[in-house]
Amino acid sequence: MIEPMQEIRAGGELRRRDRLAREAEEERLSPAATRSTQSRGRERPEAPDEFRTAFERDRDRIIHSKAFRRLKHKTQVFLNPEGDHFVTRLTHTMQVTQVARSLANALALNEPLAEAIALGHDVGHSPFGHTGEDALSPYFDPDEWHHAAQSVRIYEVLEDANLTWEVRDGIRAHSWRINPPPSTPEAFCVRFADRIAYLAHDALDAIRAGVLDRDAFAPAILERFGEPGKEWINTMINAVIDESLRTGAVRMDDETLAVMNQLRDFMFDNVYQSAEQQRQQRRAIAVIRDLMDWHLEHPEEIPDSYRQDEASAQTQAADYIAGMTDRFALATHDRLFRPTLNL
Repeated sequence: MIEPMQEIRAGGELRRRDRLAREAEEERLSPAATRSTQSRGRERPEAPDEFRTAFERDRDRIIHSKAFRRLKHKTQVFLNPEGDHFVTRLTHTMQVTQVARSLANALALNEPLAEAIALGHDVGHSPFGHTGEDALSPYFDPDEWHHAAQSVRIYEVLEDANLTWEVRDGIRAHSWRINPPPSTPEAFCVRFADRIAYLAHDALDAIRAGVLDRDAFAPAILERFGEPGKEWINTMINAVIDESLRTGAVRMDDETLAVMNQLRDFMFDNVYQSAEQQRQQRRAIAVIRDLMDWHLEHPEEIPDSYRQDEASAQTQAADYIAGMTDRFALATHDRLFRPTLNL
């Protein structure tokens, strides 16, 4: 028996809010905000959606992509952690998105644009976190393999989503290492959101893993940001909002930024590059390079969806291996390299 559909009355009539209405609402944003109607467009022109703006449409395409779904089984910092509460690349992405939306909303910027960039910023990460960049870069010498460029490549080539120029530009330059910088203030929100999120949640993970304790952080860090966790996030968000409103550009005041950089240096010295992390990273690098070498020798084993005729053999192999989740990479490595017993 089919149950009747349940209806909830809204207490009044509903109003239509289509794309034209949403685009009109963008006129109330800050003068510096990016309007979807002024986008530089897509590689291939498309008819506009009935309800969604161009940036809302990009956000939805990213969420429904295969590369986005794979983030749930990719490492953030700790490889194969025990316990269910450690951050993964997917939960990191969701936290970056929340912080970026908070910043964009408070500064009256285009929130869907910031959201789309944040959701797509890390889809190009290889298995085992940033270790993959160290593992893959030698195959592209003198160039460097970087996850931001791979994220753009996914949405331009491997899962061609025909995203707007602004979203692709924000993904390309979400990392502070990338030049030229992004072209929109919404992308700068994502730059800050990425750093705010990973410093806060990686510190909590390090405490949870027993790598750090609360008293390990310098007094200046605790005095400026408060207790590790949500206090850090709130303080850093407010610092960006206050300084951005004061200066008219998305930025953090120099004093808070200096303490943030001190915290980042501390995390690199004591967590990201700790002796135990380096031991695990060496193993991860060996796994990725074994997989690269094997697939360069056996290119026919690369799935058709990763075999782009115009790409080099190194690029095709890296496309496939970078797309692997941690567990799929380990399972593939075991299948290819673990000796079998002849019983």
